[in-house]
Amino acid sequence: MTEHTGTNIASRDRYDVDLAVIGSGGAAMAAAIEARRRGATAVVIERGVLGGTCVNRGCVPSKALLAAAGRHAALTNPFLGVPTGAGGVDLAALMDQKDELVSFLRQAKYADVAAAHGFDIVEGEARFRDPETLEVDGRPLRARGYVVATGARPHIGGIPGLEQVEYLTSTTAMELRELPASLVVIGGGYVGMEQAQLFAHLGTRVIVVGRLAPHTEPELAAVMRRVFAEDGITVIEEHAITADPLEGGVVVTTVSGARVEAQRMLVATGRRPDTAALNLPAAGVAVDDRGFVVVDEHHATGNPRVFAAGDVVGTPQYVYVAAAAGHVAAANALHPEGKRTVDYAGLPAVTFTRPQVASAGLTEAAALAAGFSCECRVLDLADVPRALVNRDTRGAVKLVADTGTGRVLGVHAVADGAGEIMLAATYAIKTRMTVDDLANTWAPYLTMAESLRLAAGLFRDLMPTSCCA
Repeated sequence: MTEHTGTNIASRDRYDVDLAVIGSGGAAMAAAIEARRRGATAVVIERGVLGGTCVNRGCVPSKALLAAAGRHAALTNPFLGVPTGAGGVDLAALMDQKDELVSFLRQAKYADVAAAHGFDIVEGEARFRDPETLEVDGRPLRARGYVVATGARPHIGGIPGLEQVEYLTSTTAMELRELPASLVVIGGGYVGMEQAQLFAHLGTRVIVVGRLAPHTEPELAAVMRRVFAEDGITVIEEHAITADPLEGGVVVTTVSGARVEAQRMLVATGRRPDTAALNLPAAGVAVDDRGFVVVDEHHATGNPRVFAAGDVVGTPQYVYVAAAAGHVAAANALHPEGKRTVDYAGLPAVTFTRPQVASAGLTEAAALAAGFSCECRVLDLADVPRALVNRDTRGAVKLVADTGTGRVLGVHAVADGAGEIMLAATYAIKTRMTVDDLANTWAPYLTMAESLRLAAGLFRDLMPTSCCA
């Protein structure tokens, strides 16, 4: 291992490095950066491609392809007198462009960042030999602390006959070179929704089997059902019970007996932790019944030297959550007396459909379950000037507030640019603003973010307002 400048916390005759991080995604990079900022030595161990899920198989490639699928806007142009059109799709060329972006970001945001902060990236398979020793391709590595950040992978299973079908996952779907004529998507969560709309907007006939937007506020899920119907996407909100090969494709049967035939099938039924090769029992690290590493609020495992962060521990699977947890895990691993935690107040989330589905903080159901007495208001986008100007009023904004204090507990939206609204929503929740505070705060006119102020005003009365009034 390469020695770097800085205070060397570890005793060099006992440890090879202060912190060994397994994985190279958001949590892993954050952990190594945290270690270097504290003057400790660190090494990142990666058995596959540098960068983890987000840059290689998740956020970056999927959102790049979703942006490309914006050709659909040309086909549904609402403005008279402005002729538009969209030709066929060269999927291979699109995938090549996506791969170029991924390669650039893998170098710029991972390899170059590691070099700038001064920690090594070692290629190899990591496996615990005992509670104190890690092996990398059979070579022992002793660290003062360890952070397991190996992420998660698509979960496949639970549907009889699936093993007989050549199915796609969210990873392999983004490697296709030819656009399928038809596609059945199993699962209506955020991955299933994004992938379904992506392929539909590129020109594929798409059927979704599964509950659409299952964790979204019911008023907003209803909006997305209408959007999908307008997009020509068939949604069957039932469980798939069998999958069977069919000449030229696949047939899926639902619990009611409905049969769905398509050329290809994409399984988007969740993710499971990637820990099989780690030999966690040898390290004294427990996992739950789904295989996620068990940690406390400080991201400590049952082994005081081993911490874990990111998708591997079953926290909300967003790269910014993984990064925050990586910093916490590394800080606590290097200083066991420290008790840093991740503050999830106002946590935002975005599904990059068109329109976007976004949220920050608590849903109405979660607020009630947490013991709050709450009241809610829903603002239709038909009452938002920006949406009227865009000629796209598909959507709504829902505010959840504490009944007694008026404190904002949650903000939820379906809208063009809904994700951009959530930064302000997160600030409002974290600073404990009330709906009166929101209603009295400046909001630039003809922005979608103005919908926050307008929705907050509904807590005063339900009367219509003039522009900016």
